[in-house]
Amino acid sequence: MTISLQCYHIFREGFKGLLAREMSNLELVLGALVVVLITSFWRGLVYLTWRPYAITERFKKQGVGGPTGKFWSGSLEEIQSMRMAGRKLILDINSHDITPRVLPHYLKWISQYGETFLYWFGPHPRICITDPELAKQVLSNKFGFFPKVTPIPSVLALFGKGLPFTQGSEWARHRHVISPAFTMDKLKMMTNKMAECAQPMLERWQEQATKTGGQREIEVSSQFQELTADVIAHTAFGSSYAEGKVVFLAQKELQSLAAESILNVSIPGYKYLPTRRNLHKRKLERRVKSTLMHIIQGRLDSKDSSHGNDLLGLMMESCRLDPGQEQKGQILSINEIIDECKTFFFAGQDTTSHLLTWTVFLLCTNQEWQERLREEVLRECGTEIPNADMLSKLKLVTMVLLEALRLYGPVVMMQRNAAKDMTLGNLVIPKNTRLTIPIVIIHRNKEVWGADADEFNPLRFKNGISKAAKHPNALLAFSIGPRACIGQNFAMLEAKTVTAMILQRFTLSLSPNYIHAPVEMLTLRPQYGLPILLSPLNV
Repeated sequence: MTISLQCYHIFREGFKGLLAREMSNLELVLGALVVVLITSFWRGLVYLTWRPYAITERFKKQGVGGPTGKFWSGSLEEIQSMRMAGRKLILDINSHDITPRVLPHYLKWISQYGETFLYWFGPHPRICITDPELAKQVLSNKFGFFPKVTPIPSVLALFGKGLPFTQGSEWARHRHVISPAFTMDKLKMMTNKMAECAQPMLERWQEQATKTGGQREIEVSSQFQELTADVIAHTAFGSSYAEGKVVFLAQKELQSLAAESILNVSIPGYKYLPTRRNLHKRKLERRVKSTLMHIIQGRLDSKDSSHGNDLLGLMMESCRLDPGQEQKGQILSINEIIDECKTFFFAGQDTTSHLLTWTVFLLCTNQEWQERLREEVLRECGTEIPNADMLSKLKLVTMVLLEALRLYGPVVMMQRNAAKDMTLGNLVIPKNTRLTIPIVIIHRNKEVWGADADEFNPLRFKNGISKAAKHPNALLAFSIGPRACIGQNFAMLEAKTVTAMILQRFTLSLSPNYIHAPVEMLTLRPQYGLPILLSPLNV
């Protein structure tokens, strides 16, 4: 009994000691947690209150003003309000000043604060750069001082982390693998395939016009999207529109989701929540990935030892386990190939389809230029399917395409981030300030392009791009510098091919049902489509 009692006391004292130690440890953990929470709260408070004040004051001392933003949202409410009002505007078909529709807030703030101004997009400061020389310095920088801004999750789901969104050595590795697919020699070989893809669409138009007595209204913007999707599927991935249709349709939905969320404040961790939008986005991502894997697997299962010399083939060749190449760091993983496929499936069809759409719109509203282009096409190509040599002689067609890119380029605005405190012209840009380059405004700057900057005048490009304006780098439709669009020659060649083939066969005029309402959905497009009247030529 005495021994049992002693054991009980020993156990009780041991338990008390253990409990005391555990309580002490718990207090330490709780104390550390409180310190972390207080520190995080303080950092958040500084980030959301003191930082905006300090940066705003820093720019004020440099003579740069801007709208007063609200806590957390900055100027987002004002931007959203003006953008919604802008979308209700219907422009005259001869008006090419689309700024009031697509960038109304920039128009207002430039009139209030000058061409360089500061505004807040949520908790992020943005400085507007409209001087072509400063834009050139930002875009041409080769040292990573002005990297691209990390995209929001919905945009990343659409494009993947392909060439446009990689940085530094990772970008160089991707570019090294992909660039051989876009040499001019390779592109010239693609001309016949581009024409083959366009032929069924034009034959369908001919048949429809004939059935209706020689003229037919056709909404061409959606058909151009299908055509350019078919071209990129054939030329870059060795598939077809029918095979890649699942990807294109899913990416179209992802594009709508991205456009809807582009003006939302990004909340950390929100993309992981099981919301209806997030679940739908993940479903679309899985659909795109599985379809692309099917296309890649088909190439892997091919008996041909080479994977082909198109874009997909070059990427897959880089994926082979070559020890020497692995040491050089030039191999792309399967997931990286899938991301590049996402990028080029979307960008390869979206950019060119809208370039074709706006070119046809401008030819419909400028009949004298349509006739001049047709004369050039028939003189150089006759009624034959144009080849690369014929296309190289179409100088007027090139000028019209460049003017279409100036007035209705695919991208309305570009962004870069200051990687550290930087001096740009007379400005000192604090680290992590985002620089916005409003292409739409720069392309309409009368001091740069002349008094007719708002007018359609392809002759400004008669001596080439560098002499079209007072600044040699004023045309920014495909960007400039090391991060310029790698597919710009592909897009121009395809647009030339299709435009020439259309002009060989039809006269074009604008349908009375057309509503001139350009809208930005990540890229610039006609909000209500482009219905035109087609009449076959008797040649």
